[in-house]
Order: sequence, then C-alpha cells, then structure tokens
Amino acid sequence: MGISTNVTMKNDIDELFNQIVSARHCIALTGAGVSTLSGIRDFRGKNGLYKDMDAEKIFDIDYFDKDPTFYYQAARAFIYNIHEKAASVVHTVLGTLENKGFLKALITQNIDLLHQKGGSRRVIEIHGSPGIHYCRHCGDPSNSLMDFDRVAALVKAGDVPRCPQCSQVLKPGITFFGESLPVKALSDAESEARQADLMLVLGTSLTVYPAASIPHITLRAGGRIVIVNNMETPLDRHASLRFTDLGEVFEGLAALLT
Repeated sequence: MGISTNVTMKNDIDELFNQIVSARHCIALTGAGVSTLSGIRDFRGKNGLYKDMDAEKIFDIDYFDKDPTFYYQAARAFIYNIHEKAASVVHTVLGTLENKGFLKALITQNIDLLHQKGGSRRVIEIHGSPGIHYCRHCGDPSNSLMDFDRVAALVKAGDVPRCPQCSQVLKPGITFFGESLPVKALSDAESEARQADLMLVLGTSLTVYPAASIPHITLRAGGRIVIVNNMETPLDRHASLRFTDLGEVFEGLAALLT
C-alpha cells in the first residue's frame, strides 16, 4: 500500500468516525465476516464453510428432525467451542461504541454470541441464538430450557442435550432453514432500521433474505449506509463509504476512541 493510499484510507476512517459520532441514531447490521478475525469461518467467503461442509444440511430443520445428532456433531467445532474464541476488534469496538452512546442497536445474523462477549448489550439476533436450547415436544417449553454452557459441555463430551421432562433431543434457539425468523427480533430490527440515519453494514454479502432487506429500510427512510465487507454486495453503489478490510477499519476506529 502506497503513502497516498494510506492517507486516503486514514481520511476515510476519520470520516467514518465523524459520521458515527454525529449520527442521531446509528445502528449496525453484522454478518459472519465480523467473526473471521476471531477464527470462525464464514459461510460464503473464499474459505467459507460451504467449501467443504454441507452447511445447509447442518441447519436444515427437516434433517434435524430426522437425525439431530448430525447437527450436534457437525456444529461442535464452530458453535460449541465458542468459549475458546476471543472477541475481535470489531466486536469490542462495537461494544465500546454502544457503551459511549454512539451505537443504539446491533442487528446480527450471527449465532456465535461474540457480540455479547465484546460488550454489546442491545443485540438483536435475527437468526436466533444458541444461548438457549429447548424441547419442542413438551407442553411447557420453559420447563425444558437448557443454557448454552450446559449444552456445550454435553456436546463437547460427545453427547446430545435431552429434555429433562421427556428425554427428547433439545433444539437450539437458532433459526434453521425451513423455520420462520423470530417475529419479535425481525420486528425490532425493522423498527431500528426505520429510525436509523446511519447503518453500518459489516461482514455480510447481503444475499440472504430477509436480513438483506434491512439496509433498504434505512435507505428508503432517508438514512445512509456504510459497507465494510471483503466481497461485493448488491448495495455497494448506495453506500456513503465503502471499505473491504474490517480489521484495518476497526483498528483505526479503536485508535480514535482512545
């Protein structure tokens, strides 16, 4: 990278910082790309899980009903070992921005709980969360809830979590293919997008719907979007700023926040 390119990048990061701190209602939408810096592979990137793993089968509700052990065996390495992963600079900077009052909400497609680990509290998980597991067979699901730590210990030991009431295999709170997105989470995300005058679109290719439609809500309401992603997205031409390197951008923002 030449000197002039370095200067341009610094100026653009400075401009991004100014947009964030001067925004009336800044929010973020994040995808799998924000967790690659923590050592978690994304799905559709050049080294994504789709390259060597049948990710669609792992998260297919019909296949889960047929053989739930397949999900738990396949997901062991990239969901249930999350305690071994550290929050990246992206996660921690977003947490700091919320703590300082600059970021009002964070909408994520991710199911790795790293935003919470990075300090974010207002996290809207539109694809659900492995934070809880529940039984779909019992009449009262609240009696069968099992938290992530307990499930992770079972899965890492080669077992599957079972309902203490009926012994059926528990399902994670993740939204699988074939299931509807959480109604409240999606409603909250759309509400935040309508209020936002600035949305940070981070580490997502904007190809999976309905999540990909959320930035359109902000644009239609007159807000701006900033995109940071290492692949092209359908909304690149609508972005007020466009970056490719999440690590570089957020290291720059971290320096400006100190």
